[in-house]
Amino acid sequence: MMNIQGIMKQAQMMQKKMEEAQEKAAQEEVCGTSGGGMVSVTLNGKFEMKKIMLDKSLINADETDILEDLIMAAYNDAKTKVESNLNNAISSATGGINIPGLKLPF
Repeated sequence: MMNIQGIMKQAQMMQKKMEEAQEKAAQEEVCGTSGGGMVSVTLNGKFEMKKIMLDKSLINADETDILEDLIMAAYNDAKTKVESNLNNAISSATGGINIPGLKLPF
């Protein structure tokens, strides 16, 4: 049976690793695309949009609904990648242990 001090020390080490993993993930940027690359959205690990790129051929006042759909699709693609990066970082920091109640991001 482990002593309580050993358990507490391990918990503190895991918490430190998780914080480091979250900080690293927050600094990473990912790019999501749609429309065959005609729209791209770059997000950081906190889901903040850092950049958006639109192919000029998409800019047509009569077809804004298409552009809006492509922007949403690119954002969702980037969001999925950020979530995957965060899950991988946390899994790595916790040694694959699933921690109930852990909400991401941050």
